[in-house]
Amino acid sequence: MAFKSIRARIAIPYALLIAAAMLGIALYVARYAHDTYLENLTSRLTGEAQLAGELARPALQAADRERVRQMAGEIGALTGARVTLIGADGQVWGDSAVDPAGLANHLYRPEVQQALHEGRGVATRYSETAEQEMLYVAVPVRDGDALLGIARASVALRDIDRDVGRLRRNVALAAGAIVLLALLLGYGIAEATARPIRRLTGVVQRMAEGDLAVHVLPHSVDEVGALTRDLNAMAGRLRETIRALEHERSESAAIVEHMADGIIITDADARVRMVNPSARRMLNLPAQGLVGRSFAQVVRDHQLIGVLQDCLRDREEQVELVELGQRRLFFQVIATPLRTDAESGACLMVLQDLGQIKRLETIRREFMSNISHELRTPLASLRALADTLREGALEDPPAALHFLDLVDAEVDTLTQMVRELQELSRIESGQVPMVLAPVVLADVIVPSVERLRPQAERAGLTLEIALPEGLPMILADVDRLGQVVTNVVHNAIKYTPEGGRVRVSASPAEGRVIVSVADTGQGIAREALPRIFERFYRADPSRTGRGTGLGLAIAKHIVQAHGGEIWAESTEGQGSTFYFSVLVAG
Repeated sequence: MAFKSIRARIAIPYALLIAAAMLGIALYVARYAHDTYLENLTSRLTGEAQLAGELARPALQAADRERVRQMAGEIGALTGARVTLIGADGQVWGDSAVDPAGLANHLYRPEVQQALHEGRGVATRYSETAEQEMLYVAVPVRDGDALLGIARASVALRDIDRDVGRLRRNVALAAGAIVLLALLLGYGIAEATARPIRRLTGVVQRMAEGDLAVHVLPHSVDEVGALTRDLNAMAGRLRETIRALEHERSESAAIVEHMADGIIITDADARVRMVNPSARRMLNLPAQGLVGRSFAQVVRDHQLIGVLQDCLRDREEQVELVELGQRRLFFQVIATPLRTDAESGACLMVLQDLGQIKRLETIRREFMSNISHELRTPLASLRALADTLREGALEDPPAALHFLDLVDAEVDTLTQMVRELQELSRIESGQVPMVLAPVVLADVIVPSVERLRPQAERAGLTLEIALPEGLPMILADVDRLGQVVTNVVHNAIKYTPEGGRVRVSASPAEGRVIVSVADTGQGIAREALPRIFERFYRADPSRTGRGTGLGLAIAKHIVQAHGGEIWAESTEGQGSTFYFSVLVAG
């Protein structure tokens, strides 16, 4: 039998057990009462039959049938039982209930035969005369050894059945009351037992849902109380364990999410289980829909697929340098099996971006090449001038003076290059303090542009300043920001052919002011735009232009020190526009 609650499991078997016991007791009591009642009635009828035989003996001896018939009626009225007096030949001489003349011979009735053989006869049977179940008790009536007749007393069994039925009903009512009381008592016991268990079940369910702060007070010292205390202790240990695991997990997740290296974890079937943001950025992968797909579908690069396959096959760490196609991305790929057993098969792949190192190496080589190229021209000129003077130009004073002027010019060029390199180094290292203060933008731009106007006029250019009214004050170091304007405008003048125009303007933006310097020069190639602010870099590969190639690099670092940005937009053959932003004074 399956029960859905512990209360039913306790109460129902308890009630069934009591009911079965009471049913057994009721049946036993009813049977015992019936047998006892029947035995007592048999004893009473035996006495009444013996009494009837003693009283009727004289009439039986005298063979006075009429007297016998009268005595049967009198004795029956006296005892309340049906009294039958039977002759020795079996003929009924008297009956207290019916006329004996209509009765058949009783010699072979069971109770009569038993009485003749055993001294008393008892029989229960249906009486055709009385038309009901009767109990018969017969005893012989003797005169010495001579049999005078048989005296029989009988009574209807319906009285017994009525009395026994009444007793059974009383027993059944008592048993029902006891069973009901037992059911109520069992329900109470079951409820008292199940209540703390239900409370513990609710606590366990809340713990399973993640609420480990739940606590239940023990209300007893029995097994349930001990279980409650153990459950509270277990919940406390689980809280501490989960708190530690969550802390470690959050730290691990934060490390994986924010680390610069790309992380990809695959299972034994080479399906992606996790990809961190750095790996998505490196491989240009979408943010969603990667987990569960095969590694080959995700990365689509035969080199990376080969590294993973080697790791899964050999179960050993694999380290490879990989260059990805046209994007010119350089990675060091480290594929490590997460476990050494062959059943796990999981693999951790780490992508270390070497692109920045490659770029820095390229910039370093180009810087050395650029500075060597920049120094080569003035040094070669100095060498040529010195050789010329040594070979006789000193003998010609006017020529010697001219050559000395040229030497001074080359020395000035070298001095300016060294000075700008020192200044750029100081700005990059933060050794040049920026004294920021609220200033009017025109006070920075106009003086710087006007100093370059003579140079623009000599080059045959138109130099314009277009500052709108109502520009907010900016937060700037006037001298340093003026140097930015000078460097950018000077660069525009230098690369704009005669008849062109250089226009300086400004416009407000959200919390900033954006200054633009537009020219109608030759423009800058698209691939050169990202590098024009590098030191010594020139978009003109022939390097025929004048200058040190450091002006825009210095401008970039000064603008960044002001908290702004600098950038350029250009179309070849249509000119260029340089922009830089400065913060509005609060």
